[in-house]
Amino acid sequence: MFETTSKTVPVTKEMVRASYRKVKANQGSAGIDKQSLEEFEQDLSNNLYVLWNRLSSGSYMPKPVRSVSIPKANGKKRILGIPTVSDRIAQQVVKDYLEPRLEAQFQDNSYGYRPLKSAHQALTAVQENVRQYAWVIDMDIKSFFDEVDHELLMKGVARHVPEKWVKMYIRRWLESPAQQSDGTLIQKEGRGTPQGGVISPLLANLFLHYVLDKWLAKRYPEIAFVRYADDIIIHCRTEEETKQMLEAIRERLTECKLRLSEEKTKVVYCQNYRRPKKKDYGKKFDFLGFTFKPRTLPSNSGGLFLGYGCAISQKSQTRIVEGWKQLNLHQRSNLTIQDIANQVNPQMVGIIRYYGKFRLWELQRLMRYFELRLAKWVLNKYKKFKGSYIKAHQWIKYLKRSYPTMFYYWTVFKHV
Repeated sequence: MFETTSKTVPVTKEMVRASYRKVKANQGSAGIDKQSLEEFEQDLSNNLYVLWNRLSSGSYMPKPVRSVSIPKANGKKRILGIPTVSDRIAQQVVKDYLEPRLEAQFQDNSYGYRPLKSAHQALTAVQENVRQYAWVIDMDIKSFFDEVDHELLMKGVARHVPEKWVKMYIRRWLESPAQQSDGTLIQKEGRGTPQGGVISPLLANLFLHYVLDKWLAKRYPEIAFVRYADDIIIHCRTEEETKQMLEAIRERLTECKLRLSEEKTKVVYCQNYRRPKKKDYGKKFDFLGFTFKPRTLPSNSGGLFLGYGCAISQKSQTRIVEGWKQLNLHQRSNLTIQDIANQVNPQMVGIIRYYGKFRLWELQRLMRYFELRLAKWVLNKYKKFKGSYIKAHQWIKYLKRSYPTMFYYWTVFKHV
């Protein structure tokens, strides 16, 4: 490997090495040069040296990002901008350099893409808030990552970043065009930060820190809010306060060259046993894959009461089920049941650990659906069961008793 020294810009070779290791851990797709991480590693020492040399001399210029369409749950598509491997490493260098000082500025109720912060913490905060506040603004910023104004963002950067080289590279990334699948280059025209960039979440958090977090804390200390990247839940005490707050937010976003997505933003009344019914407002909202709504909860005295809490959303369940359907297990009779377990267990661990954090038992229906798919595979593989789902399920139950750890969900739900 090359020796560690630095040049005009204080980027050391060890900074580049450390950033490469983080990019490697996160994997990711190739950029417009079609160079995969594995191909980059074939000449690793030289590639890192060239990148360090350019970064440290101020001559580094990023390539355009590769536009990729990702389907969303609502049928629409999200456009990601995928940088090259070298550009991801370069962005990681600057992110690591800036993050500690920006983290010191960010507020506690911002949770997205931050060290030592998690989606579960954000969900827990919302759980606690809905006990105290009866009203919620489920807020959606229209095309946030596409609309971020470069000059306003750079104004925020300049408040915390005196280094000219950092501001130079950030501006280059912001202005880097997006290349479509047909090779067409789409220029940024002064706005937008690509989803898919390593540094984009940090810049987005800085932008929203000034647009909303700091503004809300200063102007409206009586309300509560939880933000996870651009997913934002505002908590209010009264109907009138909620209406005023929504109008104030609408005006604030306009000032900052953003827009509220009117069709996705809604006011929700968090009804529970202490609060009277309200007919004119919705009673549920989704946040980070969970649905918050009135739910029957056990009381300390052994009875039941109407509370307000969260569990896996129907959208999340539908997305998971669609993924299982696409496995086409019933058409893969060449597999053994252990092959299937090896394939699905990593995903099962992720599903249960994330969605099982709140109301774990509500995942049982989802697991029963998977077991139905498994039974269908059994019938196609073993003709001796003669199409009987009862016999297929009996055979699966026998396996559960004999090999109780084969499928991860078997260890969690004993009686699915």
